[in-house]
Amino acid sequence: MKNKIIISCFLALGLSACKDSFLEITPETALSTVTFFKTQSDFEQGVNAAYVPLRTLYNDRYYLLNEMHSDNTYYARNILFGATEQQEDLADHADPNGNGLSTNTHVLNAYRQNYLIIARANQVLSLIDKANISDAAVKANIKGQAQFLRAFAYFHIVRYFDKGPLQLTPVTNRAESAAKLGSSQEIFNVIISDLNGAVTGLYPRSKQQLGRATSGAAKTLLADVYIWRKEWGNAEKLLKEVVAEGSYSLISKYENAFSTSTGNKNNAESVFEVQFKEGADGYAGSFMYNFMPRPMLRAELAPLAGTSNPQDLSGEGNNVPVPDLIEAYEAGDLRKDASIGYVTLSSSLVANKVFPYIKKFVRPHALHTNHGMNFPVYRYSEVLLLLAEALNEQGKTAEAATYLNQVRTRAGLAATTASSQADFRTAVMNERRIELAFECKRWFDLVRTGTALTTIAAHGKRIIGNPQRYYYPAGAAPRGNSFSNIRNFYAMPADEAALNPNIK
Repeated sequence: MKNKIIISCFLALGLSACKDSFLEITPETALSTVTFFKTQSDFEQGVNAAYVPLRTLYNDRYYLLNEMHSDNTYYARNILFGATEQQEDLADHADPNGNGLSTNTHVLNAYRQNYLIIARANQVLSLIDKANISDAAVKANIKGQAQFLRAFAYFHIVRYFDKGPLQLTPVTNRAESAAKLGSSQEIFNVIISDLNGAVTGLYPRSKQQLGRATSGAAKTLLADVYIWRKEWGNAEKLLKEVVAEGSYSLISKYENAFSTSTGNKNNAESVFEVQFKEGADGYAGSFMYNFMPRPMLRAELAPLAGTSNPQDLSGEGNNVPVPDLIEAYEAGDLRKDASIGYVTLSSSLVANKVFPYIKKFVRPHALHTNHGMNFPVYRYSEVLLLLAEALNEQGKTAEAATYLNQVRTRAGLAATTASSQADFRTAVMNERRIELAFECKRWFDLVRTGTALTTIAAHGKRIIGNPQRYYYPAGAAPRGNSFSNIRNFYAMPADEAALNPNIK
């Protein structure tokens, strides 16, 4: 993704020119789709804008809706600060859904950011075919990026809500914004169609500008869609093509698979990652801080962040690794020390004051809450694990083990001993939990394997039974409604229902 990304409000919603029965007049003082989408550069800027909401989603939202909603992480309760109810409702599966709708701000914002991607991609896709771009390959690559991004956003919508408004053309007036709800099958039809187009149109990694979607990324995303739908053979074909392409490989050391604040970005293991850039131009991330246990004094933060101006972190800490995840690492697994560190918080009311934190996303940078680490969406290790899963589900367990063991070998572990299909299925899920910890995969894995309800019920029972083990101070306990609303899908946002009568 280019460092300089132009974001114009007209890309979110189409603007029409002034019209009457005799003439069309294009305003000279305002950009619109009539005046802007003319050149190759215009369309490149349009697709750049469709990438932008990914930063908000991965910096501020997805960890709350995915990792903290799973059995991987929890929040560090600070009874002196008071409740941060909206985050806690997600972690505690206590989000109230009156009339089947959610008032949770984080659910709403994730919904809106995904539809912002969709709206911006729609602008490009509605006009690109008629665009006068002389190089057909360039034109196809621009279109492929828009198709990839729209499919990516809809894949999150359908996995979060199991339905969603089907908006496939630019919105030019208020009436058009209230699109009818599409079923999960209708949304998947759009996703698969878009990704088939993206696979054909996108450049491979060897030709693509780093940070942009590639044909390999589109194949991986489409394979992930097929895995969700249990279309194992289709997934196997695509994933073997990604492997055979030879553009991707495992980094020899697990900790080096993740970027620093200023380097190691889009490396050989990266299939697709969200781009952040340290500095004052508006592209920086702060997710490292969002993930920190709290309250943390600046002297405790400084050795981790390496900044020149560390500040105290107050409030409650989110996305703190739970003991159950930490104990799930096998003895000798090199990923454990690379993924999880420990910090002593002297002002915490927790008895021993020691908290785990997500070390894999902690890198030194210059200024407080301003870092440039990219967020991994698909890594080559996940390609191997998805392929192992697809093969095993087709009864090809021995072949599947060759791909699973590549991931285990890098982690310093012996080859898997799972030989039956059932045992191997468990082994793959365990491997995904460890390999992809904190990368916003776990909740989706629980839902698609049909284990979310039982896993989270057991998780909640452990927390309620021993809250001090899960970072509650002595005498504090979870709220009475904790783990009272465990369900596979989020309720649709109430604020959107007020705007769209089709949302019920």
